Amino acid sequence: MATRVAAPGAAVLADLPELPASEVKRRGWKGVMSEVRAQGAVVVTNHATPEAVVLPTDEYLRLRDAARRGEQQTEAQLDVLRRRFDKRLASLEAPDAAARLRRAMNAPVRLRGRVKAGTGH
Repeated sequence: MATRVAAPGAAVLADLPELPASEVKRRGWKGVMSEVRAQGAVVVTNHATPEAVVLPTDEYLRLRDAARRGEQQTEAQLDVLRRRFDKRLASLEAPDAAARLRRAMNAPVRLRGRVKAGTGH
């Protein structure tokens, strides 16, 4: 196995066995897939630079589905944040918002020995 040239994501690829492109040509597709079945996945390199990862279809589908679930979770979390922001923004757009803000800013602060911070305290 040759020493790999640093490439984006190379640290992640370092754990995978590599197969030089010249070896791919020599072995053919059947040989490549035999290596994939034996190793789980292989990095195809060209002049020691990673160019492709060959992995079984079921592993690709698992990774794709995991990525989609992650995207859906992220979107759901962003939606919660959007609703919270919109709710706060709506309170600032209310007709009496300026008057409420002036009252709050002019009101005396009574801490009673405690620190007051954020919306929930």
